[in-house]
Amino acid sequence: MTAFEPKERYELPDLLQIMALLRAPGGCPWDAAQTHESIRKNLIEETYEVIEAINKQSPEMLCEELGDLLMQVVFHAQMAQEQGQFDFGDVADGICKKLVERHPHVFGSVHAETEDEALSSWDAVKRRTKGQATTASAMESVPRELPALMRATKIQKKAADVGFDWDDAQGAFDKVGEECAELQAAVAEGDGAAVAEELGDLLFAVVNVSRFVHTDAEEALTAASDKFLARFTAVEQLAAARGIEMKTAGIAALDALWEEVKAAQKQPPAAT
Repeated sequence: MTAFEPKERYELPDLLQIMALLRAPGGCPWDAAQTHESIRKNLIEETYEVIEAINKQSPEMLCEELGDLLMQVVFHAQMAQEQGQFDFGDVADGICKKLVERHPHVFGSVHAETEDEALSSWDAVKRRTKGQATTASAMESVPRELPALMRATKIQKKAADVGFDWDDAQGAFDKVGEECAELQAAVAEGDGAAVAEELGDLLFAVVNVSRFVHTDAEEALTAASDKFLARFTAVEQLAAARGIEMKTAGIAALDALWEEVKAAQKQPPAAT
């Protein structure tokens, strides 16, 4: 095994060397056994942990989690290098070239003063370089692996960019009501396949509303889940304090506790 000297401070070349040593004969059996497929979920998990660090506004945590995410990139690049496909240098070269190419308003002669103009320039270059001659092909490029709400938002935005959109928010709101009615009809008919289809249509319509009200659907749903969890926790605590067994209390009693907690949480804090 190649000798490795510990350092006071490591740099990117050290990370590349460490990963190569971990994968080499005599290195770590677990690391050596991994494939792109076996660790793909790790990449997602590390990305969400970076997001958690950003949400917590913790520089220390963000620094650590960015390191974990970078390690995943290096891991995949090392496996590709072993297979003679590409190496980390190719990854870095590719993204640098892409950044220069997609910023003609910085590295070329295109003019862009605002964020919207810069984004429009980026999208135009992206569609040209990826051969996306139609809006449908641009939609198809949105990864199916994205969270469903995020994917729906991106697809709808691409349709809206070419005028396929409601004139205002009211059209989007009306569509939600229409899809809700169709879902109720499918449920009444007991058609499982139709229920799944209409539920999807309803969720898609709600995402449309989120665009019109300038609210990210994914973040809104996350916040709603957080709010439900906080209120449910308070309901459970209140029920326990009053000797109420939640499993047998009935929905009317539990709903009364819910409304009580909801009202209490909405009250402004008392002045001190």
